[in-house]
Amino acid sequence: MSGPLCIVDYGVGNRRSVEKALAKAGVNAVISGDPDVISNADGVVIPGVGAFPSAIQRMRSLGIDQAVAAAAAAGSPILGACLGMQLLFDHSEEHGGADGLGLIAGDVIKLDASGGKLPHIGWSDVSWARESSLTAGLPERTPFYHVHSYVVAPANTEVVVGWSEYGTRFASVVQQDNIYGVQFHPEKSSTDGLRMLSNFGAICSTVAR
Repeated sequence: MSGPLCIVDYGVGNRRSVEKALAKAGVNAVISGDPDVISNADGVVIPGVGAFPSAIQRMRSLGIDQAVAAAAAAGSPILGACLGMQLLFDHSEEHGGADGLGLIAGDVIKLDASGGKLPHIGWSDVSWARESSLTAGLPERTPFYHVHSYVVAPANTEVVVGWSEYGTRFASVVQQDNIYGVQFHPEKSSTDGLRMLSNFGAICSTVAR
């Protein structure tokens, strides 16, 4: 890898914990909200907790949305985690609705927990729908730590790498070309989460600009 990954700083949540987890996984990363740093990074991680509309508004006010789009267009791998995954999609219905980054076609909708409590908080198994470099070396059913009330509904289910279930089945891991998303928190998901972050670092090293 010619340079560190960039953890996008748009004023939301768990940047430091993601940085520490990446370091533990052997991946060099910096935290930055500078559009130039983001657009030229060898890989971009979009973390996040909170509400979709305020997060995307903040990104746009800082020019981060365009920087992420530029990095994606240049071929840099992009990984969105939790809210970061949802931001990759076209539109969310949360809090009246807002448009997202539009890197993967589809919407963000409220999770139908079928009587279960929301938000969905805790460990849920993820079963793989297809192979991906992001999930290399992980067991067929792998538990990851989820905290969310909304889920993605991809326009094309072929982008789904892994499914999970809480009341109803939902896409927990997606990939479209160099764009990756996970609904859970890999930084809170023990050794399997670290393995996934290590895999992402390896993906970035193969396409370093």
